[in-house]
Amino acid sequence: MKLEFEVRDYECDVQGIVNNAVYIQYLEHARHKFLLEKQVNFVDLSKQGKNLVVHEASYTYHKSLKPDDKFYIVTEVELGSKLKIIFNQKIFRDSELILTAIVIGVCIDKNSNKISKILDILGPNFL
Repeated sequence: MKLEFEVRDYECDVQGIVNNAVYIQYLEHARHKFLLEKQVNFVDLSKQGKNLVVHEASYTYHKSLKPDDKFYIVTEVELGSKLKIIFNQKIFRDSELILTAIVIGVCIDKNSNKISKILDILGPNFL
């Protein structure tokens, strides 16, 4: 999935570039939109006692975005194990690679506080 964005000036630090923590917000928004496109709704799952959460993440910053830059995020997903889902995400400005991210998610059952099998929650047709 490809999702387009534009940098807002208040997302930048005193150096005039996007603050590193803002990229994490961009990526999370893209993952949420990806899941919604696949008919997975965080609010509905939470009401059912299931919380999708980030278990592990790594980010590699290649370049910086600046105010008013238009960019897009590509989100792809794969099964890491029966308990984990892996989001592979890349941020691009035009065709220039800005950031790569690997985000591993799990589902916590709020009642048992244990990790659930991810495809039991997301559905067998998710991938």
